[in-house]
Amino acid sequence: MKHALLLSAVPVDPAMKRYCRPGSFVVACDAGYRNAERLGIHPDLIVGDFDSAPQPKTDGDTIVLPHVKDDTDTHYAAKWLLQNGYTHITMLGVLGGARLEHTISNLSTGLFLAEHGVEVVLADAASEIHYLTPGSELTLPRGDWQYLSVFPWDGKLTGVDIEGAYYPLQNAELVPDFPIGVSNEFVEPTATLRCKAGHGLVVLTRAD
Repeated sequence: MKHALLLSAVPVDPAMKRYCRPGSFVVACDAGYRNAERLGIHPDLIVGDFDSAPQPKTDGDTIVLPHVKDDTDTHYAAKWLLQNGYTHITMLGVLGGARLEHTISNLSTGLFLAEHGVEVVLADAASEIHYLTPGSELTLPRGDWQYLSVFPWDGKLTGVDIEGAYYPLQNAELVPDFPIGVSNEFVEPTATLRCKAGHGLVVLTRAD
């Protein structure tokens, strides 16, 4: 298993260092190198056009991107990790912040990785986001999570099964304009989810 930690620019809590595993490859995207400092870790690679932070002096590898491009810095880094064989990627500093469009963009990048078979997690201090893809069973431990929500991400989500939750589903259909999948709760040590078509965002949230 090759695991990478992808750091973007939204400030993270130092406690998020728990997502860094032994041997994790760390990529900082543009101002994400400041999050590496907050976590007390050294990025193996820095990628960016450095429009949101000055290019840092480092003895590690740096890829300088042009300002005019199709990829965001984070999406470029995600493609680089995919091309280099990383099968498990945790994205931090990608949710919240002042610019909502970047959060939505990062959710799209996560979907890109999930569609290519990567086990991807987006996380902040209060939540995690996982992806539900056709033909793959998603099993999530209850841990200290209070809520489990499922949202269609690219149209209808069909053939949805949810086991181990207060509101179980079997062969259900979820649609984007009716958020019936919000704020479900664990009733078992794990919850298992499946779908037959479409892609879903599965959000784990701690208690308020």
